[in-house]
Amino acid sequence: MLRRRLLASILPAALALSTGLANAAPVSEPRVAIETTMGTIVVQLSPDRAPITVKNFLRYVNEGHYTDTIFHRVIAGFMIQGGGFTEAMKEKPTHEPIPLEARGGLPNDRYTIAMARTSYPHSATAQFYINVADNDFLNADRAQDGNGYCVFGRVVKGEDVVDKIAAVSTGRKAGMSDVPVSTVKILKAEVVK
Repeated sequence: MLRRRLLASILPAALALSTGLANAAPVSEPRVAIETTMGTIVVQLSPDRAPITVKNFLRYVNEGHYTDTIFHRVIAGFMIQGGGFTEAMKEKPTHEPIPLEARGGLPNDRYTIAMARTSYPHSATAQFYINVADNDFLNADRAQDGNGYCVFGRVVKGEDVVDKIAAVSTGRKAGMSDVPVSTVKILKAEVVK
């Protein structure tokens, strides 16, 4: 009798938990919500394809690095880039660069998220970009420099927000091109529980 009562009290909770887990992203593929002044973008990360890059991105997310940064480079039909500069166009300090994982990553398809870097392959820190087109010329096997850019996840919610950001007017500011005329700010980025 006691055993039956105990099972009766545990079973509904277990069923609720399993139902919730069935609808959630696998623990191995964390999701991050990037809240912007134009709406929220949710990205699902792929640590199985780019483990170092995902760990690096989550480190910046968990430290609050992306709060009050901007999308400082927007090129319609190509990509939107952010996560490194303040509204005053001051670059935020970062950790050491990480090794490039472009060969193990995903392709630079529309609505994927990848790490920005300089011309040196192993120079990615905090800045990221979201592809707004299929940019296969950025993939390691097609890149002119033979290295490519590491994709480490994809947008699973907020594609319309990505498209709105990609459509803003841009100009020059603080010596940089393709800067949105009206600031597009990242209010915060956080792991979705």
